[in-house]
Amino acid sequence: MSAPLTPPVIPSELAGLAAARQAVPPALRPWLPPLGLGLAGWLVTDGLLRLSHLPLSPGITLAGLALGAWWWRRPRPLGPSATDVPGWLERLERLEAQFGKLAGAQVDASSPAGAVLEAARLERANQLACLRQELGRAGLTLALVGTNPPSGELQGTLLEALRGPEPIQLHWAHPLPPWSADWCWPPVFEACDGLIHHLRMPLSAAELRWLEALPQGQPAWLLVHHNGEGPGPDQLAAELQAQLGAELSARLLFWDGQPQTLASSLAPLARDLGPAAASLRQARQLRRLQQLHGRWQRDLEQQRRELFRPLQRRTQWIVAAGVVAAPLPSLDLLVLAVANGLMLQEMARLWDCPWTLEQLQAAAAELAKASLALGVVEWSSQALAGLVKWHGATWLVGGAMQALSAAYLTRVVAHAMADMLALSAGVSEPDLAAIKRQAPLLVAQAAEAEKLDWSAFLEQGRQWLRSQPVPAADGGSTACEHAF
Repeated sequence: MSAPLTPPVIPSELAGLAAARQAVPPALRPWLPPLGLGLAGWLVTDGLLRLSHLPLSPGITLAGLALGAWWWRRPRPLGPSATDVPGWLERLERLEAQFGKLAGAQVDASSPAGAVLEAARLERANQLACLRQELGRAGLTLALVGTNPPSGELQGTLLEALRGPEPIQLHWAHPLPPWSADWCWPPVFEACDGLIHHLRMPLSAAELRWLEALPQGQPAWLLVHHNGEGPGPDQLAAELQAQLGAELSARLLFWDGQPQTLASSLAPLARDLGPAAASLRQARQLRRLQQLHGRWQRDLEQQRRELFRPLQRRTQWIVAAGVVAAPLPSLDLLVLAVANGLMLQEMARLWDCPWTLEQLQAAAAELAKASLALGVVEWSSQALAGLVKWHGATWLVGGAMQALSAAYLTRVVAHAMADMLALSAGVSEPDLAAIKRQAPLLVAQAAEAEKLDWSAFLEQGRQWLRSQPVPAADGGSTACEHAF
């Protein structure tokens, strides 16, 4: 995708702009873009009003400036927004490039692990090629499904009933199993533009469970098979609406089971397919792209977490050692800032995040504040009380508990930061207001996840304490003993 041509920037002008920006106080730098936008809007508005000979009003100028500032500083949600087919394809290509970066930093291509990563790369390339072919598919593809579908002899009748301006390909599926471990629809049905789900009344538990497991956004029409002796269509519609909800209940097609009445039962669907064909195809394309993007994103996130965990463990014990060694609380804070700064830079590389170190530290600071407000340090201090015996060297009494609590706080904040970076994929700069709002939830989830691994942290803490040099209390050579 070629970028538009732009005139070259003279290096001296670029240096002048950079110097002018540095001359502005840091507190005002974030407001430079909205002020510039508001000023440009005022100039355009002023010119239009002068050309139209309308009276100028200071209120219009102020309103334009306020609107420009609000538009620039408006809250932006974390994570990517919805887009079109080319946009989703571009995202998939970016994900493939990020897989390549992680694979290059993770293992040697000639090693066995490298062979596994190469096989995964080829599989992703095949998935994307198949999806590109599917995106160009013409007409509509439907599937008739159900735990007890009608006889296959009715295929010709059903196709003839749905015949219209759009060519239709119909899959007549085998019966869905009455029980499944994961209740996951096969991919062949996910690739359809719509499903015709044959239901026999009364509704069985298996049918209800399959309907609940429909992929998000998958259109489905319910061909309700009933006999004339039971409840009428109006009563059945009310019953199904109570069980299935409004969305599925709006696509009910009642059929008495007779072959000669199947066409009239499907007539409402046949009338809707022609006008809705383009929107159904587009919805299927976006849905399939989003599904593949979600699978790739989960695989990429799993690889990132595998590389993140050693970094998390290493940083937490660097912080703990720094807290023990630093003689003053101010130096404790300095050690925490340096260690976490290095960790944040490495995390930004793993998550392909373009934020500056200052932006990363500001986001991590919001998460740390939320951790302190939620009492993560107090909980960890109480839980760690049984790990250390309070006798022996002075460093143990004065710093061991603080060091271990700082290590656990680093662990929780790092976990929450990883979650936040995963949610912020594709965001060019952090929205601190949104991060501040979401920080308590991110920290609570991270703390709960780390509690599940509390025994592993305690074992690492024991090993770290054993590795620390313990000076004698009276300046001699006797080392204190630790009982765990």
